[in-house]
Amino acid sequence: MSLIANPGKIWLMVEPVDMRRGIDGLSTLVMQALQRSPCAGSAFVFCNRAGNRIKVLLWDGTGVWLCQRRLHQGRFVWGRSDTGGMELTSSQWEWLIAGVDWRRLGLQSCVRKYS
Repeated sequence: MSLIANPGKIWLMVEPVDMRRGIDGLSTLVMQALQRSPCAGSAFVFCNRAGNRIKVLLWDGTGVWLCQRRLHQGRFVWGRSDTGGMELTSSQWEWLIAGVDWRRLGLQSCVRKYS
């Protein structure tokens, strides 16, 4: 959880991805969907179609981290957007990775859609 202690921004990529993708494949998705550099200090979070796994792509100033988390029960609550991604607050991030529905916490107004 502390890996993403102070990223510039936390971007939730709304479309499910193939979890076999690595750093290069996910970086390409970030550049295509958000027109952002994966090395700009933001964290980019991806989910599989089943919703039980996420991958996080994060540049730490020296190299790129690619981390994976899997829920043994349940699914991650994922955002929906007409655009490629949406920005999460750090509070929303903490609830998301705990497997809690962060949209029910009165924080929905804090979500900013990328357009």
